[in-house]
Formats: sequence, C-alpha cells, structure tokens
Amino acid sequence: MLTISEINYAVEGRPLFEDASAIIPTGHKVGLIGRNGAGKTTLFRLIRGELALESGFISVPQRARIGGVAQEVPASGTSLLDTVLAADTERAALMAESETSKDATRIAEIQTRLTDIDAWSAEARASSILKGLGFDDEQHAMPCSAFSGGWRMRVALAAVLFAQPDLLLLDEPTNYLDLEGALWLESYLARYPHTVLIISHDRGLLNRAVNGILHLENRKLGFYQGPYDQFARQRAEQRAVQAAMAKKQDARRAHLQSYVDRFRYKADKAKQAQSRLKMLSKMEVITAPEDLARQVFTFPEPEELSPPIITMEDTSVGYNGQAVLKKLSLRIDQDDRIALLGKNGQGKSTLAKLLSDRLPALSGKMTKSSKLRIGYFAQHQVDELHVDETPLQHLRRERPNELPGKLRARLAGFGLTADQADTEVGRLSGGQKARLSLLLATLDAPHMLILDEPTNHLDMESREGLVEALAAYSGAVILVSHDMHLLSLVADRLWLVKDGSVSPFEDDLEAYRKMLLTSDKPAKKPAEEPKAKRASRDQILALRSEVRKCEDRLEKLNDMRDKLAQKLADPSLYEEGRGQEVEVWQKKYAEVMNGLDKAEDLWMSAQEKLERAEG
Repeated sequence: MLTISEINYAVEGRPLFEDASAIIPTGHKVGLIGRNGAGKTTLFRLIRGELALESGFISVPQRARIGGVAQEVPASGTSLLDTVLAADTERAALMAESETSKDATRIAEIQTRLTDIDAWSAEARASSILKGLGFDDEQHAMPCSAFSGGWRMRVALAAVLFAQPDLLLLDEPTNYLDLEGALWLESYLARYPHTVLIISHDRGLLNRAVNGILHLENRKLGFYQGPYDQFARQRAEQRAVQAAMAKKQDARRAHLQSYVDRFRYKADKAKQAQSRLKMLSKMEVITAPEDLARQVFTFPEPEELSPPIITMEDTSVGYNGQAVLKKLSLRIDQDDRIALLGKNGQGKSTLAKLLSDRLPALSGKMTKSSKLRIGYFAQHQVDELHVDETPLQHLRRERPNELPGKLRARLAGFGLTADQADTEVGRLSGGQKARLSLLLATLDAPHMLILDEPTNHLDMESREGLVEALAAYSGAVILVSHDMHLLSLVADRLWLVKDGSVSPFEDDLEAYRKMLLTSDKPAKKPAEEPKAKRASRDQILALRSEVRKCEDRLEKLNDMRDKLAQKLADPSLYEEGRGQEVEVWQKKYAEVMNGLDKAEDLWMSAQEKLERAEG
C-alpha cells in the first residue's frame, strides 16, 4: 500500500501540506482531486522522491516500481512500437542478453524469465495499447519524429501503461486525448492490475475508472471509498452537518457572551458570569466550511438571426484539393447544441475549420447568414497566447478604445481577478490561460461558438461554470470534447463524423461509448435459436386461468376508479374545513390509478404468453 503520514511541505513559504496523511490500499484505482494550485502535482513529485519532505514520510512497498508520464517522447527515429516495447526495461535487457549469451545455464534462466513475464505477447500488447490511444496499424512502424508533441505525449502514455508499474501516477492524461482515447483509457485503467493514482477533473473517468477519491483541501488529505459522485454526495452531507454545527455553536457562544456582558460586573451574578466565561474559553471552535469560490464565465449575448444560420448542400472540404469530407448536406440553427463524435483523423477538426471559415469548401454550396459572427476556441490557441503580455494587454489589443475599467470587468466575467489581469500570461496556470482564450473567442458576442476541447486544464468548479454559461448562452454551440459529462449536459444533437461523411447519431452518448468499447472485439457467432417447444394442454389451461385472473383484477380496479372519481366530483367534498379529507380521497385515487397501470401490464403480459403458447 501507499502510506502518506503527517507530511509537511511548503513552496516559497506557502504551505501546501500540513500534517497530511492518507493510506491507499494496494490495487486501488484512486482519483486525486483538488483546486488548481492546491499541490496535486507536487504530491506526485514527493511520492517519486523528486522533492524532499520537511517532515513526515511517504512509503511504498519495497521494490515497488513507480511510473508516470513525465514528458513527451523525444522526436527520434525509433518507431512507435519499439519505443513502447523499450519501456519494459527488464524485457528489453533480457532480449538483448539472450542474443549474446553463450552460457547454457544463463540462456535457460533468461528464457524462463521471459516466459514468466509474458515477453512473447509483448508486441501484441504494445500494439493494442497504441491502437486504443488512436494510432492505426500503419503508424506503429513510423518514427516518433513524424508526430507532433501532443501525439508523442500519447506514445509516452502508451509506454508507461505497457511497462505496468506497481504504482502508476497519471497527471491529467486525458488532456491530450480525444473522446475515443479517453473512453479507451477509462476501460483500460478499470482493468489495470496494480495501484493507480490519477489527477483528473474528468467526471466520467472519476466515476467509471476509479474506486476511491483522494481529496486535497486546506492542506490536508482525505480518502473516500467509491467513485466521484458518491464522494460529492458525502462531501455535501459533511458540509451541511459542519455548517449546522457551526451555526448552532455560534448561537450558543452568543448566548453565553451576552450573559457575561450583562452580569460580569454585578456582585450577585459575577460567579455565574465567570463560569460561563470559562465555558467560552474551553469551547473548541467549529469552523463553518468555506463556500467554494464560484468559477464564472459570462458569455455576451448575440442578437437573434433568422434560421438557418448555416446550410450546406453537397459540400466537400479538405486540403490541397483532396476532399476529407464529401457531400455534406447539413443545417445549423442558432439554438442548436451539437457534439461532433468520431475517431481521430475522421475529420472533426476539418469540419470545425470549414464552419469557422478557416478552410474553404472545395465544391458544393454553403450558405451563411450575412450577419453571422463565429467564435472559435481550440487548445492550440491557448499555446499561442503572448506569454510576455498580461491578459489586460491582450484585451487592449482587441479593444483599443475601451476604458481599462471595462476591460477589467470583461476579465472578471471570466473569473480572472485584478491581480491575474496584470500578471504575464507565462506565469498564469493552464486554467487561467484557457479562460483568457475563451474570453477572446467570445469577445464579439458570436452567434455560433465552436469549442474544441475547452475543458483542458479547467478544474471541476470551472467545468461546472462553463456548463452553466453554455446553458444560458443563446447562440449555437459546436462541441468537440473528451469530457462525457460536459457533452451529456450541453449537447442535444450528436453528429458522427466517419468515412468521409457527417450524419446524425440517433442514439445517446452511453450507446456511443459502448459501441466504441466493443467495436474492436470479434463478433460473436450468433447462436441458433432453439426451436420453440409446443406448450402442453396443462400449460395452456394454466395460462388461460392467469389471463382470467388478470381480467377480474382489472374489472375490480376499474370499478374502484369510477367510484372514487364520482366521490371526487362531489362539490360538497370541497367545502371549507374538509381539506384533509380531500387529500385522503385524492391519495386513494392515485393509488388505484397506479395499481390499474400495473394490472394492465400484467394482463398484457399474460395475454402475450397465452398467444405464443397457442401457436
């Protein structure tokens, strides 16, 4: 198990941990959560031994291997598959030694050990992980240098998953995955054979892939069994109890203090006043829980346009004259909330660029409202902010004639404080940079907002704030995200981008998740349906009897319903002073109606069984 005992650690005089303790049982999958800047990543570095504790200790089982994704894989000429295979250092060393060793005894030992660690299936396992993270079979043989930094981060993640350390530390791994990769990772982590500690604000992952929550708050650690939603309910209950106890104690203290203030200088009451003063001094103060700082987004409201705002007829789009998406016939209205689904490389980003005028149509017809304004947010835009400028300077460039007070108000509307407005972007957190980029994308009150992975680097409260802002926003939303929770709360239409086309996905997100997780599994051969045996005469008689019983029950309930309806229709029932009696009769009527629904279901079921039995 992982034991954290009374640790203390501070950064530049600011304490992050004060006598913090927790025990993570071996084999548990645990989500580490807490506000941005609370010290989650620092805790990982302390566990790995990269930082020295001021006091306390952290212990892991002897010889336990600790693994995590520290940085992206270098842009080398080594293939993706070989890079992942090399992560299992023991296998790599044994394979290399087996090629050079001439000692028969040692060769036998090597082969035995290779068999023990399942070395011969290594390539298949590595390939499966790469495929789950979005790399197709042809890419497995390509060099790492052929991929961008974000994709090399996926290779680094694949490598550490393949190595299967005894303690796996993952820091926001879904930030560089798409929805399909994130769902695959959820499933993989749920089956992972060792202990996992994962920093994440992805509610879906914290509900489906972990069985415990480690909460970092007020420099303390608290461990909770169960997924995130269960933790949230427990926390809400604890906060309610703590707030009630604090309120009750405040009232008690106020009462005692009032007595002391009134009688401490009166001779006949001085003794009692001193007694109450001692009671006050001995009372252990119960502090009311701090209200969570509300993380806000305030999107400016666009004027209403006549529908549709965009239409496409047989439109094609792509690069260098080669179409990626063909024969698109789509319509978007201002009240649409559309999530784009589809595996990586199918054309989601291409469609987003077409809609946002970043790519022209190659053929067909595309019509847009003449007054249409479009806001576009993509993760790469966060990286393209000017790191040596402040958020205030970014806004001043876009709104040179606005007063500083108005610019600061805009920043505050996206949760950026006065201090942060004057801080160079390079020193801001990832979440604060994302907020600034979202502000810049919505500055002109767009009629349509295209969001490509908007929740990366946002903490849980910020994500909830974004959901609320999008719910209140009156423009269209086109959303690409790995956050299933966000998609389920915002999107009311699903478009599947697949095989060069875009079509409505008629089922829900849960069905899409199940489809992805089963798509790579071999189809089971349909079992032949056994021939139905003809029911015996006794079975048919029994079914007929059951149908008659159901019909009798229905008749009685219908009679009761008619009598109660007649009673409730009597005007005298509603005379003054008979309100309680009305409630009783209405309750009886509701019970009978509920019973009638159930009786009808039973009758229909019995009737169907009888019809099947009779042939």
